[in-house]
Amino acid sequence: MKNVPVIDARQAAARVRSGDKLLVGGFGMTGTPVHLLHALAETDVTDLVFIGNNFGEPGLGGSRLLRNRQVRKAVGSFFTSNPEAVAAIQSGEIEAELVPQGTFAEALRAGGAGLGGFFTPTSADTLLAEGRETRVIDGRKMVFVEPITGDIAFIRAWRADTAGNLQYRMTENNFNQVIATAAGTVIAEVEEIVPAGEMDVDAVHTPGCFVDYLVQANLRLEHLGVSASIAGSGKKADARRTAMAKVALGQLRRGDVVNLGVGIPTLVADLITPDDGIILQSENGMLGMGPEPAEGGAMDFPVNAGKIPVTALPGASYFDSAGSFAMIRGGHIDVAIMGGLQVDQHANLANWAVPDRPLFGVGGAMDLASGAKRLVVTMTHTDKDGASKVVENCDLPLTARAAVDMLITDLAVFEFDDGGMTLTALMPGSSLEDVKRHTTANYRVSDSLETAAVSR
Repeated sequence: MKNVPVIDARQAAARVRSGDKLLVGGFGMTGTPVHLLHALAETDVTDLVFIGNNFGEPGLGGSRLLRNRQVRKAVGSFFTSNPEAVAAIQSGEIEAELVPQGTFAEALRAGGAGLGGFFTPTSADTLLAEGRETRVIDGRKMVFVEPITGDIAFIRAWRADTAGNLQYRMTENNFNQVIATAAGTVIAEVEEIVPAGEMDVDAVHTPGCFVDYLVQANLRLEHLGVSASIAGSGKKADARRTAMAKVALGQLRRGDVVNLGVGIPTLVADLITPDDGIILQSENGMLGMGPEPAEGGAMDFPVNAGKIPVTALPGASYFDSAGSFAMIRGGHIDVAIMGGLQVDQHANLANWAVPDRPLFGVGGAMDLASGAKRLVVTMTHTDKDGASKVVENCDLPLTARAAVDMLITDLAVFEFDDGGMTLTALMPGSSLEDVKRHTTANYRVSDSLETAAVSR
């Protein structure tokens, strides 16, 4: 059995050349090879193509490469959360290519597997499909996506053995496992290195044949000047949002596998009890997600798609991002509950491009909207200026076409079928006149119109 060389972070950074395509693991700051990125930021390497889900927090990880003007282009799914990345893209300092999160993971997997690309329903009929080949396969419009590969990969794992086998911890797997397959040279930053034979063979996530170098590093975020305590999710749990969450919960059934988007949908998680038998999936690689812990931080617990620490319920499992989105696209998610910016009378959803803000973050919304068996959207009925968000035709960039099954607002509940849009329930305190006054979409009123149940 070969021994993989163990080098330090500076030696690892010296293997990167100007102009390289650099693949970087991580989701937010979870599973991010920060020591390798910080070492690279100390070099004079420039003109990099940074390929990763996001840049991390300002001043940390890939963001240091931005500050040093070492990046020429960024390819990923969510740059909006880092204001330094947004500023660099807006100013033209770097070029950006936005890829839906599940498509990004699958493109990496295709690259690592030596495939020439694939067709996916994700992003069909949206801005991100413009210029791409499309086909109708089994009655669904599909978009062709090329594979992604890189010259060098920086990844992070929890444990390695001297043969280069890697094991990831909790939701730190995310993109690391698939990125390890897709680069010419793979360098893994790890917390612990043990002799070959000491790692449980069944616990290996990345076989040693993919790994070229190991770097042992202290991975505790507090040693990097980052707080490891829970920052809190900042949920807005006012009466209107809580009522919408309660109605959404009423759509779930025992045994359902459910993905909750950010915003109002996250409130649903607080209402679910173990007796409900509902299984929560997080797109960054977790099934069986429980509530936020009372204390602790992101180094001690898994994180959800909002980067908030959560607990794992009995029977929970972890997996990488490619597996997570295969779960989503493959129809194994029963219900997705998502927020919205607009829903129109044709069941189209727009929720990723905020008006008057740069379009630099799509995340997993397109995958979930097109892949879940049932899509429930929760949103306020009007925007901050009082304009209707329930419209005749969406004028914001679409997330998915003809995908919404139910819309829950603070005024009403609508359902969609081949006949169009039907008002099926009023929220407590709302009236037919309220709904009519604040809705520009055309809709029918159900003969069995009722008041939505929000008693729980």
